[in-house]
Amino acid sequence: MARQFDHMADVEAFVTIIDKGTISAAAVALGTTPSVLSRAVARLEARLGVQLMRRTTRRLSITEAGTLYLDQARSAFGLIADAERAIQGQGGALSGKVRISVPTTYGHYRLPALLRPFMEQHPQVTIELSISNRNVDLVAEGYDMAIRLGELADSGLAAKRLGDEAVCLVASPAYVAHAGMPRDLDQLSRHACLPFILPSTGRQAPWLLRVDGQDLDWLAPARMLVTDDVLGVVTLAQQGLGICQTYHFIAEERLANGQLTEVLPALRGRSRPFSLIYPPHRRMSAASRALIDCLPSGC
Repeated sequence: MARQFDHMADVEAFVTIIDKGTISAAAVALGTTPSVLSRAVARLEARLGVQLMRRTTRRLSITEAGTLYLDQARSAFGLIADAERAIQGQGGALSGKVRISVPTTYGHYRLPALLRPFMEQHPQVTIELSISNRNVDLVAEGYDMAIRLGELADSGLAAKRLGDEAVCLVASPAYVAHAGMPRDLDQLSRHACLPFILPSTGRQAPWLLRVDGQDLDWLAPARMLVTDDVLGVVTLAQQGLGICQTYHFIAEERLANGQLTEVLPALRGRSRPFSLIYPPHRRMSAASRALIDCLPSGC
């Protein structure tokens, strides 16, 4: 008796090619060669009796029939993945992989201590951690969860507040010795400030200040603008190039050992929230659910 679904590898090849954009990229992702994938798609098209993709030497495009088949194939693979998630961890130790996206600040300074007890308790679970300041698309890019900074927009995703983190202004002792310590906001505006450009908007991130009991979002004047890596402003400040605003959890060790000094502590009092976001529980593995439960809830 012939197997009904012995062509699933060909379907996976087709879906991966579309997802990756080129046959070459799909071959790398699947650990095979472009010629093997081309033959897989040809077999699938012959089986279905329709053309799924149009291929030339320069570009690849999907046909109308291919689009319809792609949607159904993704749904089918999603159901299989859901079935696997549902039974993971039911009969013993948790296993599997959890993919997390996290910003550089949290990934370097907060998350390691939070992950350590989970990793020790569940040694068969693999964590795939992407540390960057890019807001990934959880569903499209296959992430189980992400840590995000700031107030969250309504996205249909579940969220868990991890905590509010205080910010402060810092500079190196050498910079203060050379340029002087600003005494108020007016003096601060005449110093070398080191603001950060938000990757998501291309706009300067305002400094969060509290002046005479009132919250102020202040755009620092600057001769140097930092993009992509928000930790760069701390490095530049530590090397004496100016004043930056950063999280206290990043600056605290440097403040304690004298590499940085706090500027205008009277303007402190503001914070930014960090939250964990994830799809609804019905689409999550047991390992993902356990990790969510392991991460502490903030206020």
